[in-house]
This record gives sequence, C-alpha cells and structure tokens, in this order.
Amino acid sequence: MPSYVIPDKCDGCKALDKTACQFICPNDLMVLNKDSMKAFNREPEMCWECYNCVKICPNQAVEVRGYADFVPLGATVTPMRSTDSIMWTVKFRNGTLKRFKFPIRTTEEGKAVPDGGWSTGSDDLKSPVLFSEPQSLGLPEVVTIKN
Repeated sequence: MPSYVIPDKCDGCKALDKTACQFICPNDLMVLNKDSMKAFNREPEMCWECYNCVKICPNQAVEVRGYADFVPLGATVTPMRSTDSIMWTVKFRNGTLKRFKFPIRTTEEGKAVPDGGWSTGSDDLKSPVLFSEPQSLGLPEVVTIKN
C-alpha cells in the first residue's frame, strides 16, 4: 500500500516552499497543495513504499501499511526519527506495543565522502578493475589472467 497523508496531522511543514516529504521522496511523488497547505501523494500507484516520507515527517502525518514480514495485518507502524536513530513502534490489533530502535548512520551528518576515501585509479570504463580496487583489497595491483 502506498504512502498516504493524514490531512489532520499535516501542516505543510509550516508553509515552506517544499515539504520534508517532497524533499526526500526518491520518485518525486509527494507534492504540496498550495490551497490547503497539505502534502499528498500525487501518484500512489508509483509509490515504492520506501518509507522515506514516513520517517522524515516531523508530525507523523504520513503513513504506509507495514510490510507483512514484520507487521501482521491490522497492525500499525510508527517511526520516530532522531539525528542518529529511528524508534519504530508497532501497535498490534490486540493493543500490544513493540518498540525497536535502529541507528540510521555510521558517519556523522554532513561528513560522508562520496568516493569513500578511495582513489578511482582509472577512468577507463573497459578496465577490469572495480571502483576502489586494488587499494581497498590491500593489493599493489589487481590480479589478472593473461592469455
């Protein structure tokens, strides 16, 4: 089931030009209705159910039905995001609550290096060498089979 916005909880991220869910959606599905100042999913059938919009919403106004492998039918899943972790609360049909806390990053925010600190070595696309080889393997050169 795709993401959906609960209008009573959504405040349009305090009327900014772009809501948090718009900013994070990898498929550009979330939009802001300028009349009501509420976000909504404009193409639910294209939703990947990635949970990005659910996790970033400051008002917990976006929901996605939980995946069957960790949430049984009829239960709800609510993530609460902090700067270093997400607390997932699962509420079962019988009222039982379970909470799980998971870290969301191992690198300090804003400190990620795109190439991981490894030299690309070569821009030759036909090279058998992978992106960070041979340095990441701790080898002086990549072993190749000679004809």
